Amino acid sequence: MNIIAVVVTYNRLELLKRNIACLKQNRPVSCIIVVNNGSTDGTTAWLSNEEGLVVINQENVGGSGGFYSGIRQACLMEADWIWCMDDDVFPRSDCMEHLLLHVANGNVGILAPRRLQEGKIFTNDFQALNLTNPFTSLYKRKLSKMEISYPVEICGTAFEGLFIRRSVVDKIGLPNKELFIFCDDTDYCIRTIMAGYKIVYIPDALMDKEKFFSNDNWAERNRKKKWKRFYQVRNSAYLNHHYGKNWFVKYLRGFNNVLGYMLMVVLTCWFTDVYNLKDITKFWKSYRDGIGEKLGIMK
Repeated sequence: MNIIAVVVTYNRLELLKRNIACLKQNRPVSCIIVVNNGSTDGTTAWLSNEEGLVVINQENVGGSGGFYSGIRQACLMEADWIWCMDDDVFPRSDCMEHLLLHVANGNVGILAPRRLQEGKIFTNDFQALNLTNPFTSLYKRKLSKMEISYPVEICGTAFEGLFIRRSVVDKIGLPNKELFIFCDDTDYCIRTIMAGYKIVYIPDALMDKEKFFSNDNWAERNRKKKWKRFYQVRNSAYLNHHYGKNWFVKYLRGFNNVLGYMLMVVLTCWFTDVYNLKDITKFWKSYRDGIGEKLGIMK
């Protein structure tokens, strides 16, 4: 079995080193592909001196563009299974061993490990999709609210240890690189389920996830994350419009979401410099681009 790992990294060299060290302990991973999304912190130089890695250096096209390139390369290298992850997760030495216990079922298209953060279960996985009620979340039966001790079917997980059967890629294609960041993993999982495959969460397959600490105040945290908010609005609007089963989900759920961000701008722009009134127009454009399915890198 040809198992190829795909790691997407951007300016987190020390985490990448730890991630690679953990991957090398997992057998029988036959190859590690590292997609370097235009790092400027010495990652490129370090990778050039590392043996046993397949390195793709490219401009920063976001997580979705990184996994697009990495999975495409893995397929060219005739992978049977593709193990995808960011640079801030660290599979334990027996993680792959537990995943491989479940590959015999041909109906299973994706296997998802359990992530731990400071020893506590970290999960945004969910078991069902809500494509009909615009006033509740898209995500139903979240595992974060459950005690799971055995493999269960889910509808969505993150690109943080996603173990993908090659035939899934052959059938549904590569991740949507135009999403840049956010919702690319949910989109890929929805496409997998719609193609007739199962996604199974494996609680015995463990990965540790880095926790980032910040002493920044509210304004500073949101100043750093501001650019991401526009992608969140656009891509969630895209998901609801593309997969929603009725007009209300296609348009109203995303509208409710963008209204919340616009209200935040109005309430905070008077006493902080994080947002200004022009951002209302930017959030509205993000929503319009989402329902218009106009994706790509935002200017």
